[in-house]
Parts: sequence; C-alpha cells; structure tokens
Amino acid sequence: MLLDTASLYFRAYFGVPESVRAPDGSPVNAVRGLLDFVARLVRDHRPDALVACMDADWRPAWRVELIPSYKAHRVAEERAAGPDEEVVPDTLAPQVPVIEQVLDALGIARAEAAGYEADDVIGTLATRATTPVDIVTGDRDLFQLIDDDREVRVLYPVKGMGTLAAFDEAALREKYGVDGPGYAHLAVLRGDPSDGLPGVPGIGEKTAAKLLAAHGDLPGILAAAEDPRSGITPAQRRRLREAMPYLAVAPTVVRVARDVLLPEADARLPAEPEDAVRLNELAERWGLGSSLDRVLYALDRSAR
Repeated sequence: MLLDTASLYFRAYFGVPESVRAPDGSPVNAVRGLLDFVARLVRDHRPDALVACMDADWRPAWRVELIPSYKAHRVAEERAAGPDEEVVPDTLAPQVPVIEQVLDALGIARAEAAGYEADDVIGTLATRATTPVDIVTGDRDLFQLIDDDREVRVLYPVKGMGTLAAFDEAALREKYGVDGPGYAHLAVLRGDPSDGLPGVPGIGEKTAAKLLAAHGDLPGILAAAEDPRSGITPAQRRRLREAMPYLAVAPTVVRVARDVLLPEADARLPAEPEDAVRLNELAERWGLGSSLDRVLYALDRSAR
C-alpha cells in the first residue's frame, strides 16, 4: 500500500475540526486525522507493506522548465497569503514535521526523493513491486498507474476515508473511457487548472475521451489532425495545431516518473513501534490520544 501522504493529510486537515489541539493549544487535526486514516486503511485492507510517500519537491524545476505555469498559482497564492485549499495553511505547515516524526517512531516507512513529487515516488515503487499494489490518493493524476495485469489499483477517497472508491481498469474505463496510460493522455488534453496545466482550449474531458477512443493515443490524435480524411473537425484540428508548443512538452510533465532513485527501506508493517520511548514523548507532547491508540491496535491486529 502506497500512501500519497500530502493528499491524505490535506484531507485530514480539512475534515477534522481545528479545535482538535495539543495540550499547548497547537492544532493537531491533520496529525490525528492522518493517524485515523492509517488505522482504518490497515484495519480494512491489511496490507503486507505500507509506504508513506512524501513530496521532497512539490514543484520540481524540471517540470517548471517545460511548463512555467506548472503550479505557479500556488506560489503566488502562498506569497499573497490568500485563503485557498491548495495552499498549505499556516496551521497545517507546523503539523507536517510532527506527522513525519510520528510515522518514524511508529516504524512506518517513508520515502521521498530530491527533485521529485510523491507521485513520482509512488510511480517508481508501483513499477518495482512484484505483488499487488493499492495506491491511496485523492489525486486523479495517479490513475495513469492503474494496471490490471500488474494488479495496481487506486483507492480514491469519496467521502473522508470512510468511503474509498476502488479504481481498476474497468472502473476507470466506465468513468473516463480510458485505461491507465490513456488517462495521462486525457489529462494532457483536458488540462488541470489546479496544476497550472492549460490543456487544449475547447477540448474538455468528454471530447478528449472521444478523440482517444477514435485515435488510440495522443500521437494518434495529432497524426489524425494532419490527415484531412480523419473524422477530426476543423475546429478541433485548429485547436490542436495551435496547442502544439504545449502538447510537445505536456506529456513529460503529466507523466509520473517510474525510475526515481530511492534508498532501500523496510516497508513491512511494524508489529510494534520502532521507537516506543520517542512515540510516547510525541503522544504526550501533541496529545495524540485515541488516534495513536487506534493505529497501534490496527498494527497489532494486522501482525497476528
């Protein structure tokens, strides 16, 4: 099981009231919410191994070099300190190191790589895996990793973590009309304002899915755009041609890396804490209470 950790603690932050605080009054809603997520995932799915994948760089320079608008609005919003769910709130940022310390004390593996996002870490670990993989994320970009042959699926939170939609190839095709690799092409064409990806103007999700169904993939669509005998409309042909500078680089930006250099880590679920003394210190300092108890109980039951 691979966790898109930032995606999950964002959900925890906005799903758990900020009134959940440590003894000193510091908010710990993201910390406790994430622990509750982990406890539920371990209890319900009983993974053999679990890795909390982290963003060492949420806006890698190599992606920005190709598309300067990539997540640029988030930088601007951070500078402006405006309210926006995609910006790390002031009361969330201090909780991230606590989350990392608690995971380490528990003995739950964390993985990150300089110059890469958590998505790329997940892509690499999923590609290396020799057993079935569940990717837990609220980020649709990771749908491109779904692969029935390799038993890679995505568990996508629909409502908190109480309801997870399991996406395999059949579910992906039913909702979007594409398979895993096709989803990356669909995302390029559709674009994603939350990531600063403009997409092709006038080609939304449904149109992109229809073009992919008719022409196979993005190169096939671009070839058809140059073929007057194809079924592509004059307006679509014009839009695709005008978007060629974007389409030349966007696949590299959207595609999740699968070959990131990562240190070896023991991803087996711990039956007991890696550092019980440190964990107790963190529990008292931050008032982790029942949330930590639930994780410890779930890990103990999973080990039996």
